[in-house]
Amino acid sequence: MKHTLVAAAILASFAAGSAGAQSSVTVYGLLDAGLTSEHGGADGSVTKLATGVQSGSRIGFKGTEDLGNNLKANFLLENGLDVDTGANRQGALFGRKAYVGLSGGFGAVNLGLQHNPLFTALDNIDPFETGMTGASINLMSVASLRTKNSIMYETPKVNGLSAAVMVGLGEKPDSNTLGRTIDFSIDYANGPLVLTLAHDNRKDTPLNTAKVTLLGGTYDFGPAKLHAAYETDKDDAGTDFRDYMVGVSAPVGAAGSVMASYIRKDDRTNARRGGRQLAIGYTYALSKRTNLYTSYGRISNDGAGTNFVGDASSGGSVPLPGHNSSAFTAGMRLKF
Repeated sequence: MKHTLVAAAILASFAAGSAGAQSSVTVYGLLDAGLTSEHGGADGSVTKLATGVQSGSRIGFKGTEDLGNNLKANFLLENGLDVDTGANRQGALFGRKAYVGLSGGFGAVNLGLQHNPLFTALDNIDPFETGMTGASINLMSVASLRTKNSIMYETPKVNGLSAAVMVGLGEKPDSNTLGRTIDFSIDYANGPLVLTLAHDNRKDTPLNTAKVTLLGGTYDFGPAKLHAAYETDKDDAGTDFRDYMVGVSAPVGAAGSVMASYIRKDDRTNARRGGRQLAIGYTYALSKRTNLYTSYGRISNDGAGTNFVGDASSGGSVPLPGHNSSAFTAGMRLKF
């Protein structure tokens, strides 16, 4: 941890100097902590100070250099951390994101550790933004979420359409496919309507390929926004899930927002590992950068299901097969 703090301090000093001289480097971050009460776990109920409930806590450095002719060099380094203990997350100094690339009229190409397009698509259409105790990732798949050794191309937006393609190199000797992931997303945004299609294909082992496909969208009616998604999750080893999400979000007064969702994870095999999640949440903005939040989520598992209510990053309590899981949380998030 000392090495992490020293490296972060050096980078912060460098970033401050560069920002003053070139206005090209930015230090940013997010700190999130909440009190969470979890019920249904195999080891019993627990109340804890959780970190990264609405959003994963982080500190990052990003920069851009203008190369001329509408071409820019870009980089981003992002460290995940636990507010409750100060510990480093993801097992690496910049384990949340780390990439370098070029952007221009053609779009952007980035190389490194990046969020896959499948996660970005689900995050954009989930009323809970994959956070709090209503997080869609409690029942829906985002595959590896972060992809190492990845090359991603993002197109510019044209008439509301944009797309992203990512290849994560497996880097296995004598194999171009083992460990490799291929992802893409196609997005359409026009006024109140947002639609997204995303797909993840990963070669886990020589005998197993896993595929996740997501189709979803939102429609903003003004007083409220509707959210919906459908996902298939299959592999050659016998996994076969169909996931359904419907949700709503709406502003409450000048600073508040309420959200709710229902998710059904349908196991198409005889394993009965599915479940149903019902969640409701509320956020209140104290300023543009600071907000309070609270939410409640409950999962009713099928006979062999061990799905549990988690959140953006702090985990949860795994129940016995077929038992229910629930959690209530209240906390605070600050961006800088």
